Amino acid sequence: MTEHTKVDFGADRVDGETASTPGPTVLEKAAPRSERMAGNKIECNACPVLCQISEGRTGACDRYANADGRLIRVDPVVFMAPSLASGKPTDEAAVIEFGASAGVNGASPTALQAQDQALFVTGVGASSTYPDYKPAPFIVSSKLDDVDMVTVVTEGIFSYCSFKVKIDTDRFLGPEQSNVRCQGEIVGHVTTAEYGSQMLSLGGVHHLTGGSKKEGRVTCEMMLELGNKQPVELTIDGGASLVIRAGAAPIVDGVEEQRMRVGCGSATIGIFAKQWFGHVDEVVVVDDHITGVLTEHQAGRCLGMTRSGLKIRGRKSTPGRYFQVANPGTGWGGTDISDPLAIVEGFDAAVARPGMRLLMVSTTGEHAQWYELDANLVPRVMEMPEAVRRTVERIGENCEPSLATVLFLGGAGGSLRAGATENPVLLTRAIKQRLVNVTCGGAPAYVWPGGGITVMVDVTRMPDRSFGTVPTPAIVAPIEFTMSYDVYRDLGGHLEAVRSLESVLAHGPDHVEGAPLGRRTLVRHPDNPWPLGTPPMLG
Repeated sequence: MTEHTKVDFGADRVDGETASTPGPTVLEKAAPRSERMAGNKIECNACPVLCQISEGRTGACDRYANADGRLIRVDPVVFMAPSLASGKPTDEAAVIEFGASAGVNGASPTALQAQDQALFVTGVGASSTYPDYKPAPFIVSSKLDDVDMVTVVTEGIFSYCSFKVKIDTDRFLGPEQSNVRCQGEIVGHVTTAEYGSQMLSLGGVHHLTGGSKKEGRVTCEMMLELGNKQPVELTIDGGASLVIRAGAAPIVDGVEEQRMRVGCGSATIGIFAKQWFGHVDEVVVVDDHITGVLTEHQAGRCLGMTRSGLKIRGRKSTPGRYFQVANPGTGWGGTDISDPLAIVEGFDAAVARPGMRLLMVSTTGEHAQWYELDANLVPRVMEMPEAVRRTVERIGENCEPSLATVLFLGGAGGSLRAGATENPVLLTRAIKQRLVNVTCGGAPAYVWPGGGITVMVDVTRMPDRSFGTVPTPAIVAPIEFTMSYDVYRDLGGHLEAVRSLESVLAHGPDHVEGAPLGRRTLVRHPDNPWPLGTPPMLG
């Protein structure tokens, strides 16, 4: 099978649409034609599917196309710049058009040339290696403080991958282990809740390949949208309907979430006890996890508060802390109650007295009610004093905005390792020894302990449209391995494939005269460290 080797950017149209500047990668040497393949088709060997692509059409992945008999990579390669050459602040989504004679944002052509020397090649749009023995599409040399560096750049085809979704809410989304569905198909499950957040595990190899064709297709589409920061509609068996998008507030049963709780009921008591002291006789912070009762709690005891005689439903844990006061739900404090008095059994007549002041509040401050006991020790709704209202507002002020956080989790094997070295275990060992920096689209990746290369990355810190798919089905994601030249040599790297950044910029993935590299250059996300180390100083 002929490899994708010769590159230029001459094609302007695919399926009648004008390609965006810069143009797509042209892979002029396609695979040899199958005897059964029509004469106007090209076989793409970028993945195991081996699409036979008609002229003017894209393959099943929409990443490769047949343009006038040439195999092209539709999307340009994404490069990362540490900052604008002009020094003006911008955001991660800013696109820099290099090479224009007038410069960019006030930068001169000379400054742009200096900027070129500081670029980092990401795996977004870089293409993948198949079969596995081929070197990665880009193996780029660079300098860092006079140290020779190498970055192995590729797009990986991931079947073993998933998304871990953290949803900041106290609302009950569904029982642990419940199925999560998209378009009626099972695409994941509810996993263990964390402090102030509900957690989902979505995707994974068993949903991609272990079920029906429809389940695999829907799972792959859902993962693509989730990774590319698009909204996804989900339902949970026995629970809520959701709309989640990375970096945005989740929508639960049609209601956009606003606040992540300040803490559990007990923690809220501990934080605000002194601010309530002198203004209340009792406070109950309603919480599905731990409901707090101020005068029984250690915080109230340390302040010398007298017990109120209030009796709370549920299972007492330690003084002032109660479990299971109600069922999980979307009401007060993540419970199923809309009337907070539903968790109050009554008051001890030997302790309570008429006129006692009671505040009931949720862990986000979104629900709050003020009561005073009448002559029969029955709590009556009264107007909340301003000093108490300010404490409720303070609870809300201390709640962080509710967000959906999407983490890509993938096992990097096969082509990723063989594209770097003929002895893949040496790459794995070097990563675990922290001799190799792993990034995904230039974003820092956490590498899990234990065997293999299992990486996790926040998709909001990756470039837009970082993810693609192939119809096996599997997810395509960028990954880069950066190390010193000496480390790369010692782990048996493909030294013959190492090329300078200047060569890559001038000639694309292979050294072909007259074939400049089309690229889309983004400014580094402000939260991301520079993948090579300290960003170079630009003039």
